[in-house]
Amino acid sequence: MGHKAAQQIVVAELLTCLRLNSSVRSPNEMTPAINIARKNKITHKIHEYAHNPSRDSYGLEASQKLGVPENQVFKTLIVNLDNRELAVGIIPVSSMLNMKLIARVAGAKMAVMANQSDVERSTGYVLGGVSPLGQKKRLKTFIDSSSASFSTVYVSAGRRGLEIELSPDDLIKLLNGELAELCQ
Repeated sequence: MGHKAAQQIVVAELLTCLRLNSSVRSPNEMTPAINIARKNKITHKIHEYAHNPSRDSYGLEASQKLGVPENQVFKTLIVNLDNRELAVGIIPVSSMLNMKLIARVAGAKMAVMANQSDVERSTGYVLGGVSPLGQKKRLKTFIDSSSASFSTVYVSAGRRGLEIELSPDDLIKLLNGELAELCQ
């Protein structure tokens, strides 16, 4: 085999590896969250950054890498209400979810964080990349009222290192969500 043929094989193998690498996506390969926004003709922007797997807080990492205030980037948390049903709480990454407040607005007596397998099974997303948009199951959704103070907010677009920016009103509309005080 000649030198040029060997180079072509190496290049072909590299391209195959890049296509198989989950962190390299073609522009047409969208997440369910992005597909929902597009399907509903919602004005949005996609922001991608190089995720560091050693980081503990995915939301704070997104805020820092995108240069966006922490209270404008929102995390998606799944709670178990009265050990009967799951619900979604969307709060700023700089805040903590108040379990009593989300239980009260959901009409439940108590709320606890859902376990990882329930989260992944009901949303279709892995922890750290859970988007409120495009989840497998439609869950009751509550969005912290602080979101209303921004023209746009950032939420996970369905994988680590990918955020979607949209208006709080559009987020509420897409999720059939309810604004509520949720933070401690």
